[in-house]
Amino acid sequence: MIKGSQSISFEQAPYLITAASVVGEKEGAGPLGSLFDFVDNENLFGEDTWEAAESRMQNKACAIALGKAGLGPEQIRYLFGGDLLRQGIATSLGVEAFQIPMFGLYGACSTSGEALALASMSVAAGYGDYMLAVTSSHFGSAEKEFRFPLGYANQRPLSASWTVTGSGAFIVGTAPSSVRIAGVTIGKIVDYGLKDSQNMGACMAPAACDTILKHFEDFGRRAEDYDRIITGDLGYVGQSILFDLMRKRGNDIKSNHNDCGMMIFDQQMQDTHSGGSGCGCAATTLAACILPKLVSGEWKRVLFVPTGALMSTVSYNEGESVPGIAHGIVLEHAEI
Repeated sequence: MIKGSQSISFEQAPYLITAASVVGEKEGAGPLGSLFDFVDNENLFGEDTWEAAESRMQNKACAIALGKAGLGPEQIRYLFGGDLLRQGIATSLGVEAFQIPMFGLYGACSTSGEALALASMSVAAGYGDYMLAVTSSHFGSAEKEFRFPLGYANQRPLSASWTVTGSGAFIVGTAPSSVRIAGVTIGKIVDYGLKDSQNMGACMAPAACDTILKHFEDFGRRAEDYDRIITGDLGYVGQSILFDLMRKRGNDIKSNHNDCGMMIFDQQMQDTHSGGSGCGCAATTLAACILPKLVSGEWKRVLFVPTGALMSTVSYNEGESVPGIAHGIVLEHAEI
């Protein structure tokens, strides 16, 4: 059912059947370390390059998710996946072995939300019984792509976030589970003209605000209707800006808001400055931390809002601003 101008409420809500999380050493040493399915202490996952390691992460996350669901790749109708690298090469090489018909996506750090939205829409429309959504990021490959190679050893400003080395994979389908995707709000590009790639929280916060407000409007809800509103990658700087923007529009979400970039690392002990970011940040935190609380019934309804900074090396080098986008996914506990 179409809700408002940007949202969909599913009359027959698809289920989030299984999830898998694969991370690197720093993530494994953080507050959520014991919750991840697999932690690699070398960050190379048996490969020779950061890029190949990222593909290996995606492959492993998909394999774990399929194994948990007791499904083979041939039972998955479509795969929706993406990453931060040029032409989505980490995904292409990572999922190639499964031979699942795929859609390659780019939503920057919001890709987990984009993939889940499209997967759930496809299931709800009857286009298949099972869909696979996957995304990843890697600190080494992302720094080389967007900032400076690690060997350069540049000093990071306090507003900078730390790209998560991780991959999250999710199977969405018709088979009942303890978590259903009740609806989605698809975000628009929001651009405040900011150009600082070392302050992505500030670039993405306006998009998070826009999507959350539009979600409230489309569904006729308030912040109090959710146990948690969890953004993806704003970090400490972006969260503060989000709170200010929301208050100016008559909404205070401080009491039940959290951010995956703040949850995945210990800011003081791990020296991650503003927090975590990257496609893998929201995806692995959702898989390892958020979904178990929904499965248990501790949380009944969560608005998951992964956020993305839509820049490229070309746009940055040409002095363009960094637009933001955010997608809202309504996750609800389901009795089975």
